[in-house]
Amino acid sequence: MAIEQLSQLRNARRIVIKIGSALLVERGRPRADWLATLADEIAELRKTSEVIVVSSGAIALGAAKLGLARGGRGSLADAQASASVGQVALARLWADAFEPHDITAAQMLVTLGDLEDRRRYLNAAATLGRLLEMGVVPVVNENDSVATEEIRFGDNDRLAARVAQAAGAEAVVLLSDVDGLYDRDPREPGATLVERVDGVTPDIIAMAGDGSSSGLGSGGMIAKLQAARIAERAGIALAIVNGTQERPLARALDQGIGTLFVPQGAEGARKAWLSGRLSPAGVLTVDEGCVAALQGGASLLAAGLTEVEGEFQRGDLVAIFGPRGERLGQGLVEYASSECRLILGLREEGQAEKLGYAPRAAVVHRDHMVRE
Repeated sequence: MAIEQLSQLRNARRIVIKIGSALLVERGRPRADWLATLADEIAELRKTSEVIVVSSGAIALGAAKLGLARGGRGSLADAQASASVGQVALARLWADAFEPHDITAAQMLVTLGDLEDRRRYLNAAATLGRLLEMGVVPVVNENDSVATEEIRFGDNDRLAARVAQAAGAEAVVLLSDVDGLYDRDPREPGATLVERVDGVTPDIIAMAGDGSSSGLGSGGMIAKLQAARIAERAGIALAIVNGTQERPLARALDQGIGTLFVPQGAEGARKAWLSGRLSPAGVLTVDEGCVAALQGGASLLAAGLTEVEGEFQRGDLVAIFGPRGERLGQGLVEYASSECRLILGLREEGQAEKLGYAPRAAVVHRDHMVRE
């Protein structure tokens, strides 16, 4: 569905909501009442949408518990120690907030490599999909206890956009301490809220000032614009709205207060790099029945496989061809080449016997495939 205005975010099939440290933690203590209200809103939103939460706050919570200065960000070692302690508190906080709604929360800690490396990306995507399928709300955070400056997202705004890509979400909502993007510093007289952005251009970036006013977070408006760029290229709508208000989601969606970045990509950044930026490690040839299924939007199943060429591992890129040598597309394969040869042409019941374990949903899942 096309999302052209904030109110339409309620219709998103799957949505990612990002909450920053400054909203969740005040003077080292969780804002439990505010979180309870937000949990009410998320519970209401789940009647129409699947929801993933990207939550900051572990370092701030851990630093308060350990009595570390500068919110635990005085050194990398302090931040890692704070995150290790704070992750326990953060997970408990979300579990308690959702408990009155009979919603199960799951903690999912990721590093940059988990969403950049193709095999680990597939694992993360599969975990998110399975949790949502079971009605669980994944609460995702960067694993700051092991991340270093060289291998980290650096802020949860960009992480939220990457998680949305992996999860196949249609929308991202970044809860901020301002109403959205302004044409200049919002503290300046005459500053005007930009309600809609059709493409993050240099002119749009020039409107933003870097840094976080709270001192707790690691992002700022620049980071949010970088997240918006990631999202828009993936065909995902992204909104920046004010999280400091009472019932922030209702205020933004019902009253239209915020900034909506309209999707720009038809297929998305994930499928763009799948289709043009990687060299396939192997070739899968399929029969006529599979050709018709793929053209209808289905995943590639082992039953339709007729030939496997090349040596590859799970998560590698493979090209897909039809029986007459016509190129159908390419995607990330769920099995190694040796396993693909074992289950060639087999239906699900025969695959388990050959593999020695329950087969996966597909050889190449439609979410990880681009078609010609």
